[in-house]
Amino acid sequence: EKGEYLGGAIVPGVMISSEALFQKASRLPRVEIFETPEKVIGKDTIESIKSGIIHGNAAMTDGMVEKMTKEMGTSPRILATGGLAPLISKISKTIEAVEQSLTIDGLRIIYNAL
Repeated sequence: EKGEYLGGAIVPGVMISSEALFQKASRLPRVEIFETPEKVIGKDTIESIKSGIIHGNAAMTDGMVEKMTKEMGTSPRILATGGLAPLISKISKTIEAVEQSLTIDGLRIIYNAL
């Protein structure tokens, strides 16, 4: 209501999760993700990795937003930021908008206010 930051949660993002998967599961190939997988169930290893990363992060986001909404007793506006945010927002039920340069924009506002 007042435009205040009420809190949040920090979880590993797509890139950190992907990198951990490739480093810890050495037999899995490193994959690049440029689009949202159409299906949740992959037909091969590469499709399965892409689906797990993108659909899994979308489901995690939606689950966290659902829990936060219940805890707060209100419906917050959900913005996604970062390089792969557009891929996740396509399948997320809760992301309302993508602001890829949100951090840089915020720093610019702070700098200009000094």
